[in-house]
Amino acid sequence: MSEPVDALVVGVGNVLHGDDGFGIALAHRLQGRENLPTSCKVIETGIGGMSLIQEVMAGCERLLILDAYRKGGAPGTLYLLEPQLPDLGSLDPHARRAYFADTHYATPARALSLLQHLQRLPAIVHVLGCEPEALDDLHWGLSPAVHSALDRAEIMVCNWLAHRDDVHATPSG
Repeated sequence: MSEPVDALVVGVGNVLHGDDGFGIALAHRLQGRENLPTSCKVIETGIGGMSLIQEVMAGCERLLILDAYRKGGAPGTLYLLEPQLPDLGSLDPHARRAYFADTHYATPARALSLLQHLQRLPAIVHVLGCEPEALDDLHWGLSPAVHSALDRAEIMVCNWLAHRDDVHATPSG
């Protein structure tokens, strides 16, 4: 695990499923920037939700997840969202354990739910989502619409990092 940081930016997704690789591609671009704040850490976890959990457990004040996100807009549309996590409080202990048991299904939502359950979820959590064109078929590379959104997404991340308290997102639910 690493040292605590102010802001953790995490690219997630599967590069073998076309536009599902948006978060990974954006994280790689951000890792190549020289002017990011030193209090920021950018990583990519692919589809490994456990890596996301480990990084957040090391400590961060803010978390930004970069991911493909279907909301019904035109491909390449960007969304800054607050994740809506399921209420697991009503589940009995066996159902709650079953929800978290299989780490192969450690999607970002499940990872965030586990962090919330452990009371380790950062105070500020947002998702920068990009409307995919295609992400279900085996395909390498982003669609032209999603690829062209990378420049705008990079600017949005830099603005999110610079404006600590006045970033407004919409609920994802």
